Amino acid sequence: MTQHDRSSVQAFFTERAAAWDARFPDDGPAYAGAVDAMALRPGDRVLDAGCGTGRALPLLRDAVGARGVVLGADLTWAMLHEADRAGRGRDAALVMADAARLPLRNAAVRAVFAAGLLTHLPDPEAGMSELARVTEPGGLLALFHPLGRAALAARHGRTLSADDLRAEPVLRRLLAATGWVLTSYVDEKDRFLALAVRR
Repeated sequence: MTQHDRSSVQAFFTERAAAWDARFPDDGPAYAGAVDAMALRPGDRVLDAGCGTGRALPLLRDAVGARGVVLGADLTWAMLHEADRAGRGRDAALVMADAARLPLRNAAVRAVFAAGLLTHLPDPEAGMSELARVTEPGGLLALFHPLGRAALAARHGRTLSADDLRAEPVLRRLLAATGWVLTSYVDEKDRFLALAVRR
């Protein structure tokens, strides 16, 4: 990721951080369903990559229990500040980090949750490779968005295209090239959830 790319992403989310949760007040059940689908176990180590204001962090903490480890990483300090202000820093260690260059050792976590991250990565292949690096073999990746592809495109005044990064064939190829095997794909009006296993 270049400095320009990092700066653009940071500027976009910094401007929106304070009002982010208020803009999307009804996403809670979709987040809960996505975390449930991961079938995390007590004691697991899980990373929320691009955690934003940390809406998934309490759910991830409940799933892994007191013995588990929850990390929330985001490129934007303002988003992490909002997560902490909302009390979600109690559920996870928060770190300001680039998803394509995480300050974690190889195979540091068993699972990665990533809400809305994929389309904000300037280099999706580098980002997915980095998430694979920090995930143990057999570990899980959940790519989630509380809106399906068509609903999200409509919200932004776009139409879907065959080369959309989250289209199943495109995503399957991307994941296969970066150390993952796509195991489940759901694209509904109110939920996008792709699950993959680390090879």
